[in-house]
Amino acid sequence: MEIYKTRSAIASKSNWLLSLVVTVLVSFGVLALLQGLAVLLVHPIFNIPLDELVAVLTSQSANPNARMAFLFVQGLGAGFGFIVAAFLIAKVIDKADMGFKHQIANFKFIPFIIMLFLLFGGMMFNALLIDLNGNVQFPAFLSELEKVLRDKEDELMALTKYLTDFDSTAELMMGILVIGVLAGLGEELLFRGVLQPKLHQYTGNAHLGVWITAFIFSAIHFQFYGFFPRMLLGGIFGYLYLYSGSLVYPIIAHILNNTFTVVLVYLNKLGKVEFDIEQTDTVSWPIALGGLIILLISLRLFKDKCKPIITDEKLEQSV
Repeated sequence: MEIYKTRSAIASKSNWLLSLVVTVLVSFGVLALLQGLAVLLVHPIFNIPLDELVAVLTSQSANPNARMAFLFVQGLGAGFGFIVAAFLIAKVIDKADMGFKHQIANFKFIPFIIMLFLLFGGMMFNALLIDLNGNVQFPAFLSELEKVLRDKEDELMALTKYLTDFDSTAELMMGILVIGVLAGLGEELLFRGVLQPKLHQYTGNAHLGVWITAFIFSAIHFQFYGFFPRMLLGGIFGYLYLYSGSLVYPIIAHILNNTFTVVLVYLNKLGKVEFDIEQTDTVSWPIALGGLIILLISLRLFKDKCKPIITDEKLEQSV
């Protein structure tokens, strides 16, 4: 069960709409402020002329420091931004205790190993979802919407390819830090650590809390053609927290998932493996179903092996 102890009036079930509105406003406000700060720091840190900033932020700059600068903006403005937003909402607005001592105490080795199999099964099944979602065809009367979504997908894919087209080990390390560590840590603290327990409390249903959070988590990436695979990942991360009472599991799982992709892209560039982030290869149904079976069995084992250690008090106010 998630740990989010608070007696603040704004976080109560009766004030659910106000609480969610404040959560959204604070989150986007923090992200906007930190991204603005990051942009201002690009010139002094990376010695990139001010008139090149737009080119840097649209992946059009030929400056050798452009990719590092862009990753810096992403790391400070997004990854670190989610961390700041999560703590600001939890500590200042909701006056909540996320029980980090209990979170750490609830992390155990055997469930961690099971989690690795769970992630493996999830990746196998998700490969099918990636293929199906990436090849969705809209009916004729929605052709204009499909064109808009495809154009947006192409734009974001071009940006992703630019960010991960590392030219050095230093850029790879920066990519792992920003795309793997900061994104994994920040997004899990905000979505699973703050939003999921709120939605669990407001809906009165743990599963609704997990899947509404996963839906929002996927939606904020603004990629329809990757929406369902990302939503599944969000659901997996949500159940890791729900069944264990420890954010450590989804944080590690998220970091591993992102870092694995980043490293594969780099190894492909070096000619060590064949991996194209832009391609959605067809996956056989038996392999996908095998992955789903591994995922479900591992999730059940994970739940059985996780017995959250909650001492001191019964956490009456937690959800």
